[in-house]
Amino acid sequence: MSYRNTYVKINLQNIHDNIQKIINTYQGYKYYIGVVKADSYGHNSDKVIQKIIDAGCNYLAVSSLDEAMEIRSKFSIPILCLGIIHPEYMDICEKNNIDVTITNLDYVELIKNYHINVHIKIDTGMNRLGIKDKDEFNATIKLINNSNLNLKGIYTHIYDADNEENTIKQINKFKEITSDIDLNSIDMVHIAQSATLLNYPKIDICNGCRLGIIMYGLIDNNLSLKPTIKLESEIIEIKHIHKGETVSYNGNYVADKDEIIGIVSIGYADGVNRKLSGSYVYINNKRYQIIGNICMDMLMVRIDNFVKLYDKVIIYKDIDHIKELSNYLDTIPYELICNITKRVPRIYE
Repeated sequence: MSYRNTYVKINLQNIHDNIQKIINTYQGYKYYIGVVKADSYGHNSDKVIQKIIDAGCNYLAVSSLDEAMEIRSKFSIPILCLGIIHPEYMDICEKNNIDVTITNLDYVELIKNYHINVHIKIDTGMNRLGIKDKDEFNATIKLINNSNLNLKGIYTHIYDADNEENTIKQINKFKEITSDIDLNSIDMVHIAQSATLLNYPKIDICNGCRLGIIMYGLIDNNLSLKPTIKLESEIIEIKHIHKGETVSYNGNYVADKDEIIGIVSIGYADGVNRKLSGSYVYINNKRYQIIGNICMDMLMVRIDNFVKLYDKVIIYKDIDHIKELSNYLDTIPYELICNITKRVPRIYE
């Protein structure tokens, strides 16, 4: 129960429909891996996980063992951890059937006695995690084959899917590094994530793909995907100010005429970036501008006489609005929705 009338509204059916449309469009994969890290990109619920599974994802991927264990406590679906798990926690992975990512040969030496599924990550240009050298890859394969580990998959991450030259270069590097083994003998080979899948519907060597932000529609596409998340609050106070008066901290907004200001019950502690001052929210299907510095728990909007006390304020309205705001911040939609804090209740529709 929340007493603030500030909510994130999640449309579960739209998540389900988006995934089914993606799977029906990009057929031919054995594994559709639902990436549910960061609380399913801010969507935050077991109900979301269940919808993702019901819609056809037969694997999940997370960023940490903490995330994996939260899901494992409620779901039996296979889970891959994309991040590095410290070797001291391998017994937890073994007991709970958590797939582990291998990023270098030395790591294999540390965990080789555990009976767990592992996926080798190849670094094809991201320069974040993964094996870059063919000799190290071959040595890693040999050591895994002579250990208790089960080689479940091999994958990489495309860092610039809209750049065809770079992407082809990464795919070719993946093929070159793995060329001494038969990839058909590996149960899972996955390269494409959301953006890559849109541009390269079926990479010939892959039988798996990773669905992340695409499940929530927040990526440019031609699939007519549906919005899944909306951030709402309300007007809690209306103030009339005179020309020359300032609004909020530091007084960096100065009214150039008499104005009406609506105070909204949401702020940066809820995940609304302070730099969104100057952008727009929606009230009664009309755009109104945020003015002054956004506060920890409140923000101010320049309104008119059509706005009344307790009117609903849409902070993040739909896909297009979230993209507009992310462009305003010179960032990506991921950041906006992942930054919505847990103190904002989620309502599932």
